Amino acid sequence: MRDVYGETLLELGKIYPNLIVLDADVSKSTKTISFAKTFPDRFFDVGIAEANLMGISAGIASTGKIVFASTFSVFASGRAYDQVRQSIAYPNRNVKIVATHCGVSAGEDGAMHQAFEDIALMRSISNMRVIAPSDGVETRKVIKKIVEIPGPFYLRLARPATPVIFDESYEFELGKGTILREGKDGVIIACGVMTYIALEATEILLKDGIDIGVVNMSSIKPIDAELISILSKNYRYIFSCEDHNIIGGLGSAIAEVLPPTEARLIRIGINDEFGDSGKFEELLKFYKLDSSSIAERIKEVILNDRI
Repeated sequence: MRDVYGETLLELGKIYPNLIVLDADVSKSTKTISFAKTFPDRFFDVGIAEANLMGISAGIASTGKIVFASTFSVFASGRAYDQVRQSIAYPNRNVKIVATHCGVSAGEDGAMHQAFEDIALMRSISNMRVIAPSDGVETRKVIKKIVEIPGPFYLRLARPATPVIFDESYEFELGKGTILREGKDGVIIACGVMTYIALEATEILLKDGIDIGVVNMSSIKPIDAELISILSKNYRYIFSCEDHNIIGGLGSAIAEVLPPTEARLIRIGINDEFGDSGKFEELLKFYKLDSSSIAERIKEVILNDRI
């Protein structure tokens, strides 16, 4: 996702002469460095000063520029929260915050760098749109879409490379989810890196005779309330799946629009705790977010209900 972000910025830089990119001394990690080398007069590295990153971005956007501001998600959402709220969202500035190293994908960097609450923080701010793409293809489509839409966005990108889910025919639509797999016994609504893991979990469950659908809900705010309503009528079990605290994230966003039906919402994510240091795959297993653990959780819920 990060590599695609850097590549797409370069492409857009050639199309939009008013596109400005800012970073907070992590351009090699966020992949904005390629834009910096190609368009040095339109790139600004503010150093390790994330509050300034957002304040300066807001000021530049006030002159009519399209601004992309990047740093790690824990700093973009937490350290610079006041500037994001007061200087970007409140005046509705055209700033696209593209944050990387979200959730457990920050890996060995540990709890201080693992944002488990960034979705909750950003989606609670008025005027802010929140998106968590599931692969590189969707990342490219999202960036090309939001550059055309005025106003602030928070885009959440993972650190590690992830499997490709979509082909180039896919088109991202703000506020819409995408059905990736139909099922009979329930449905997983996932976002970000958890989408491909959810698809893997369904293959495990099929071996036990449990047929689960998968929906990619990359647009968390606005969320696809219409699709969620349809799913609640078609499925008894809805499982939200996210690399984020179960409080305030995708599961909470689903719960807020879930109509009063017999459908049960089971939230799978970080159970209200801080992170730990380890490799991405190790942390997924530790927090029971790997495909086997998710399959086991779903199997337990469904089989217990059948007894």
